[in-house]
Amino acid sequence: MVTRGLFVGRFQPFHLGHLAAIKYVLKKVDELVIVIGSAQYSHRRNNPFTAGERLVMVRKALEEAGVDCSKIWIVPVPDVHLHMLWVSSVEGYTPKFDVVYSNEPLTRRLFMEAGYEVKSIPFHKRKFYSSTEVREELL
Repeated sequence: MVTRGLFVGRFQPFHLGHLAAIKYVLKKVDELVIVIGSAQYSHRRNNPFTAGERLVMVRKALEEAGVDCSKIWIVPVPDVHLHMLWVSSVEGYTPKFDVVYSNEPLTRRLFMEAGYEVKSIPFHKRKFYSSTEVREELL
């Protein structure tokens, strides 16, 4: 049986910590759905990039790192701002998945409440790889 994982991030911007997380998850699953969250937001200080720009960033970074993208889906998903609807919204945009990988407390709770197995990901040099810090350096 093929195991398909789900990994959610805003990727504002995509950085080496995200890459390390994806590589870790790919060792655990056969296929991976990468959700670009908050897809409707861009051109703001905390969300400077469009969903399309983020999708290209993720895809190029994976390709440059030698990751086989043939079993990866990258799917932009807009926020719905209602916790009780968020998981079903993600399900509506993505192919079916079996397990969710996340360290974000709300994401973990919502998927667990929806009956999904949720697993943690080891942080990769968290002190150095933070989207907030990277954005501050860029802007």
